[in-house]
Amino acid sequence: MTCDEFQQQLPELFESGIDLDKHPHLQSCDNCAALVRDLNYIAQQAKLLLPIQDPSPKVWDNIRSALDRGPEETETSGVKRR
Repeated sequence: MTCDEFQQQLPELFESGIDLDKHPHLQSCDNCAALVRDLNYIAQQAKLLLPIQDPSPKVWDNIRSALDRGPEETETSGVKRR
């Protein structure tokens, strides 16, 4: 497998969740192995940028109110349904 072929498959390989360290191409290609290490590091660091938070209770209250009002009242209040 060439580096180009491997790199074209890389998104699917990441999504599959397989252990890329054991991929045959990475065993013989230092450049692609370094690329995968860099991408893993970037993905780990990106998770730290914004803490995952649940929406505030006010958001859920607004959703519940909109659902309780029904479609007719929601459309007349300026919120259009799609």
